[in-house]
Amino acid sequence: MHRGQAWLPAGYGACVKLVLAFHGTRDPRGVAVCSEIASMVAAAVDVPVVVAYADVLQPDVRSGVDGPCVVVPVFLAAGYHVRVDIPAQIGARSDVVVTPPLGLDAVPAVRDRLRQAGFRRGDVVVLAAAGSSDARALADVRRAASLVGASAVGYVATASPRVADVVAGIVGRRVVVASWLLAPGAFHGSLASCGADVVAGPVGAHPLVVDALVRRYYGARGVLSRSA
Repeated sequence: MHRGQAWLPAGYGACVKLVLAFHGTRDPRGVAVCSEIASMVAAAVDVPVVVAYADVLQPDVRSGVDGPCVVVPVFLAAGYHVRVDIPAQIGARSDVVVTPPLGLDAVPAVRDRLRQAGFRRGDVVVLAAAGSSDARALADVRRAASLVGASAVGYVATASPRVADVVAGIVGRRVVVASWLLAPGAFHGSLASCGADVVAGPVGAHPLVVDALVRRYYGARGVLSRSA
């Protein structure tokens, strides 16, 4: 992991807080994954790490940006929350840098989850995503599917085709669903009945995700220090 320390002006010191911005969920398993990711990131950086939520839960992102900080959206696609909600909660602050979302940097973790689930050569892979009304977010999902090696994309909500319909259209082949979902919950739980032979676990608190988030932080902290 990158543990290098960016130079910072004397007024900032080294304490540029890292705010991990998650979507938010009422499912305690999802909340636990957010906490686990934050704990793993905190063990790899030299500054305070806090969890904030774009929706559903408190504290929100606005509450977390109480001084110089880097906000890293822990989202798999740049949809409405990333493009609109998080910037709106931060406002016009010169001491805050928002990084791109986790996005495609989660692909290696998804590949590993596939292997853990029992993927075999010759399987047909379907990438299961939450869905979005934002065409740019759907484009992100399609790029992820290509990188994962999926033959098709199916959605759990908000977009089509649905995962079960995609799986039903694949005949005579073993079907494995790769989960483009961050944490367990209702969306991932619905995949159990999609008809696939194997459903991989969600991305979760994977070390490769932690590596990506740490890289986001240190890169953005350097930008913040140079602009201060």
